[in-house]
Amino acid sequence: MKLTRVYTFSASHRLHSDQLTDVQNQELFGKCNNPHGHGHNYRIHVTVRGRTDENTGRLVSPGTLDRLVEEKVIRVFDHKNMNIDVPGFRGVPTTENLVLDLERRLREAWPFPDVELDRIRVEETLRNTIELRTR
Repeated sequence: MKLTRVYTFSASHRLHSDQLTDVQNQELFGKCNNPHGHGHNYRIHVTVRGRTDENTGRLVSPGTLDRLVEEKVIRVFDHKNMNIDVPGFRGVPTTENLVLDLERRLREAWPFPDVELDRIRVEETLRNTIELRTR
C-alpha cells in the first residue's frame, strides 16, 4: 500500500555552476542564471510504501510524517535562497539536486522501521516536475 502527502514551500535559487564560465552558464541555464536569482512555489509529494498496521489500520501516522517533513524540509527551505541559506545543500540547486537533497534529509531521520520512502516528486513549475523513485 502507498500513501502520498503533499507539502509546499517557497524558495529562491540561481542556477550557476562554478565549473562553467559565465557565458556557458548563461547558455545552459538562460534566465535561471539571473545573478539576483529567482523564486518558485515548490510542491512536494512524499510517498511511503508498506503494510498497514493491524492495530491502527494505518500505514503511518500522517502527523508523524508531517512533522518529519516540516522539520527536515519545510523549515530548512521555506523562504530561503538555496544557493546561500540552506546548510548542506550540494551542487547547483536544480530541481534534480533538490530531489536528491530531500531524499537524503528524510532518510537520515526516517522514523518508520516497517515503512519505506517510495518516491519524492517535486513540482517546480507547471512545466517542470522531477520524480525520484527511491527503490
